[in-house]
Amino acid sequence: MFRMDQRIIRWAKTLVGYCLAVQPGEVALINATPAAEPLVAEVCREVLRAGGHPVPMIGLPSVREIGLREGSDEQLAWISPVDRALVEHADVRLNIMSETNTRQYAGVDSARLGIVSRAMRDLARSRGERNDRWCLTLYPTEAYAQDAEMSLNDFTEFVYEACFLNSDDPAERWRELGRKQQFYSDWLRDKQEAHVVGPDTDFHVGFAGRIFRNSDGKRNFPSGEFFTSPLEDTATGTVRFTIPSVVNGHLVQDIRLRFAGGRVVEASAATGDDYLQAALEIDEGARSLGEFAVGNNFGIQRGIRNILFDEKIGGTIHMALGNSYVECGGKNVSALHWDMICDLREPAGGGEVIVDGTTLLKDGRLVLQPE
Repeated sequence: MFRMDQRIIRWAKTLVGYCLAVQPGEVALINATPAAEPLVAEVCREVLRAGGHPVPMIGLPSVREIGLREGSDEQLAWISPVDRALVEHADVRLNIMSETNTRQYAGVDSARLGIVSRAMRDLARSRGERNDRWCLTLYPTEAYAQDAEMSLNDFTEFVYEACFLNSDDPAERWRELGRKQQFYSDWLRDKQEAHVVGPDTDFHVGFAGRIFRNSDGKRNFPSGEFFTSPLEDTATGTVRFTIPSVVNGHLVQDIRLRFAGGRVVEASAATGDDYLQAALEIDEGARSLGEFAVGNNFGIQRGIRNILFDEKIGGTIHMALGNSYVECGGKNVSALHWDMICDLREPAGGGEVIVDGTTLLKDGRLVLQPE
């Protein structure tokens, strides 16, 4: 008889109970590919046990690729009535990243991807304004393991450890991290600006009056960060993002940006520069910052070319170009939201985040500590 890995069962229980808090009668939308079937099945089981109604939506990447390559501009911009209905009727949403080829769309013109992103912008914005419950997680596949330069077994263990799934009670581990992060979110509440210094980095950004949120595993799984949407016209200076990532099938690494008056005025990437330049032209909001954050998951110690994990690396910071968070007070609107990670740890060169004259983070270590 087949025995499910207990960590898959814990994962599903934590997603449904802790992350999404599914209640009787609620509709739970579950997006995934066929590769994630074991987790999808267990999530559906847990939703039923909670009294909810699971709606699994299993996507086929090959079909999406056909649409991206062969659809007209009108067809690319079309929003399915099913998608619109799900926004209206789904109480909770779970997205399970489960690609079997992370380069599936590498050959698709970036401009065509931009049409789809712009078309989905208003739909995504309406979801954000509803402030409904959602969660994003990643099921380990060979493709993600190859990006991380690991075997599938090693990568699977990496995912379980980053998500605290080796613990008997993962939810309590996330609550504990959340309590620690709340200290920083509260401390930052009345602060004005951050000054980031490091290799090829000397950058200022303001966030007076904006709200810092404590990301404790409920929306990103894994998580471990505290973040805000900065004031739209305050970003100035230069910053270098050294941890590479794969975005829509494109490997982009060693990004250097210069900001003036809150907007990117110079940009380059050692790899994937064409994709970077195209992303900056998606819309008017793409050149402004939508997020400033500190990574605080010290169970993640290395980059794996996946933003969901890499932006949480303890001792790093990240910033996102594009769409901001309404819940933080952000006002920038864009089809883009691209998180880029700046490594301030030793031996990467070290660095410092200074907030209103007080050092918050130095050489990958949070200097301020809860009592």
